[in-house]
Amino acid sequence: MAARGSCPGCGSAALVEDAHYAQQQVVCAACGCVLAEGLLTTTYAEEEHLREVAYSQSTGQKEQLSRCLQRGIRRVQDLCKVLQLPAVFEETAVSYFQRALQHPSFHLVSLEKKELLGGCCVFVTCRQHNWPLTMGTICSLLYAKPELFAGVYLSLQKELGLSVPALSLADLVKTHLNSFRLFQHAADVPAPFVEDKEKMVARTMQIVELASETWLVTGRHPVPIVTAAAFLSWQSLQPAARLTCTFARFCKLAGVDLPPPAHLRLKELLEILLRMASQLAWLRVFHMDKKTVVKHIGDLLQHRIFLLKNAFCLEDEEEQHAADLGEGSPGEGSPGSPPAAEEGNASSLGGKRQREGGPRPLLPPCLINPRKRLRTADPSPSDCAITGDEPISDSEIEQYLRGPEEIRAFRKAKAWP
Repeated sequence: MAARGSCPGCGSAALVEDAHYAQQQVVCAACGCVLAEGLLTTTYAEEEHLREVAYSQSTGQKEQLSRCLQRGIRRVQDLCKVLQLPAVFEETAVSYFQRALQHPSFHLVSLEKKELLGGCCVFVTCRQHNWPLTMGTICSLLYAKPELFAGVYLSLQKELGLSVPALSLADLVKTHLNSFRLFQHAADVPAPFVEDKEKMVARTMQIVELASETWLVTGRHPVPIVTAAAFLSWQSLQPAARLTCTFARFCKLAGVDLPPPAHLRLKELLEILLRMASQLAWLRVFHMDKKTVVKHIGDLLQHRIFLLKNAFCLEDEEEQHAADLGEGSPGEGSPGSPPAAEEGNASSLGGKRQREGGPRPLLPPCLINPRKRLRTADPSPSDCAITGDEPISDSEIEQYLRGPEEIRAFRKAKAWP
């Protein structure tokens, strides 16, 4: 090897030391010839002494991503491409995944939960950007159990401190109906059962809004309600050919699962529609039942506000009714009558009003059909002995006083005759 004073190629003396990645090199500035290469070192103590180290301990290996992180990022990117999400969604989901793997809470979790972690990051990103995506869609793409996915999602939200807005009911209706197979002709779907997507989404939205106004949505899982509303809207658009189709067959043709409570939600919706139909003038001459009322859902939804006011008691009417009960004669529920008698009078009046076909209060189903109440334990003898009129000792009163001003005020009050 030539002396480091001159280049063996061109004879130039312009030799410089160049740091190429982790190796020190001597390079000719005139022709670019590499005269000498240094040893592979790390950025720690070995770098000062130019010691040779294994590649697994070198700087380049430590800067590379781990195999688990690489596989997770690839999974997140593939999931975003399948869902056709914008590029900014993919970047946000990848950053959430990298933060999650660096958090100590996710270091020792199982491999199955780490695979679901990428799906949770995509789900959080879509919710934050108001992109309609349900947890069921992610679970079906990842072949995951909803319970396990929900647990990982809640852990991610808690550990990273993420703010995730709830999905609105309108977005949920659109997302849920996007998976239906009734909007295009197929071999297993009869021609009369194919429906226009925009018409069905609009009609389903109206029925879901009706369910929200009549307390059928509060405290309930939204998917059974949306499924029942979609079935009624689908039947009402072409009732002649679809009234004979059952709820189970509809879900099978649409390619969606039939949630167990959906039959109850369908029954409650039909009861609301029947009461509304009883207030419509041109429908009173017909004998309405749960089959025939579906034919007139369009008219009922068109006059929804007017029919709800006539089919159910207004709030001020209920207050007036309560005031009448309080100001009535002693035999009709006077203030001196026992609570059981008043409750019996109210229930008898409500039952009489329902038997006469009059408007009933617009209450949640849990109040209209309450479950069997639990038996309360008998009061103990010590509880029965307490009447609330017992005198309070001065030492007990002083325990509740806070500060010198209150103490002075109390002593001053005691000094008064």
